[in-house]
Amino acid sequence: MRTDKDLLVKGIKFLAYTIALMFMAPFVIYQAFKNQENVLYWPVLVLGLILGVGAIAMGFYSIKVILDSLFGSKKGK
Repeated sequence: MRTDKDLLVKGIKFLAYTIALMFMAPFVIYQAFKNQENVLYWPVLVLGLILGVGAIAMGFYSIKVILDSLFGSKKGK
């Protein structure tokens, strides 16, 4: 059983995007709560929540891609 290096690189790239989202989502949510009097409070808060959910989803997907590259996927078998 060999490691699929192209798929591993793809998984690591997704993991990098996940880490970026993990830092960006709390920052955006914090900025929304800091400016509650602003007109854009709700859109910024919703954007932060979407980024948070996206970070969680991309985290699961990137781990799945990395594991598929290491152990192979069961789709072809």
